[in-house]
Amino acid sequence: MSSSSRPLPGRRPAGEHEVKGLAFRDEGEDDGGEEGGAPRQSPVAAGPRVGWRKLTFLPVALIAVLLATWLWYRQADLDALSRNALGNGQVTKALWQHVQLTVISTFFVLIIAIPLGILLTRKAFRRATPFAMAFANMGQATPAIGLLALLVIWLGIGRRAALIGIIIYAVLPVLSNTIAGLKANDPTLLEAARGIGMSPLGVLARVELPLAVPLILAGVRTALVLNVGTATLATFGGGGGLGVLITTGITSQRMPVLVLGSILTVALALLVDWLASLAELLLRPRGLEVGT
Repeated sequence: MSSSSRPLPGRRPAGEHEVKGLAFRDEGEDDGGEEGGAPRQSPVAAGPRVGWRKLTFLPVALIAVLLATWLWYRQADLDALSRNALGNGQVTKALWQHVQLTVISTFFVLIIAIPLGILLTRKAFRRATPFAMAFANMGQATPAIGLLALLVIWLGIGRRAALIGIIIYAVLPVLSNTIAGLKANDPTLLEAARGIGMSPLGVLARVELPLAVPLILAGVRTALVLNVGTATLATFGGGGGLGVLITTGITSQRMPVLVLGSILTVALALLVDWLASLAELLLRPRGLEVGT
């Protein structure tokens, strides 16, 4: 080392001081400098889960589309049949019925598929998994309109037949994702949880389910969008919904009725998917996020 780089007697490098004859370096000071060490990196704070683009882009686009549709509808030349189909609160009634069909069917899908998926991953019931999955696959493989027709023949015309058909059609993604999420858990983590004395229910609630949340939420998101689309067929079973406007527009060849029903259905599906994506981000355990 040259004399120019050697510290002067009685003088210590920056950040270092002496206490009772011992040299100490201040915490957080750079360890590099003359010795060539790599500088310390300060921990990076985790960013927000949901960015402003995620929060604003789709809602603004939907508002713009709905506003343009409303302006077009206001200046459209409607005949008596179109005014009868769209007037007297018929559009609001159909939209509300569609929302009800989606929410109720999704609720029953969740209380059926998630507990069933948990049960089928337990040791005593694993042999029944292929049969349950085959039944769920058969429900979704059946054309929705054919399934609804069979249920109407069996149960009669009404909302009950439509709801059962929508539920059967949407069980598969939630059930399969629940089973896949629970099976993907690391066995060593489960053994460690049992080794510290956790009960089987505690392991399920505090280890298995939190780790499986991302896959389960992805299945719920898929089921929600499926339910919005399938609910348009509820009109053929007397269940109401936006499908009433679509079928009325097709059968009577009234373009304003068809366009309004179709745009509202698409907008509702996109809105539901956006809300589900937000829930998917917000409900994901922080320990499973990349970079945390």
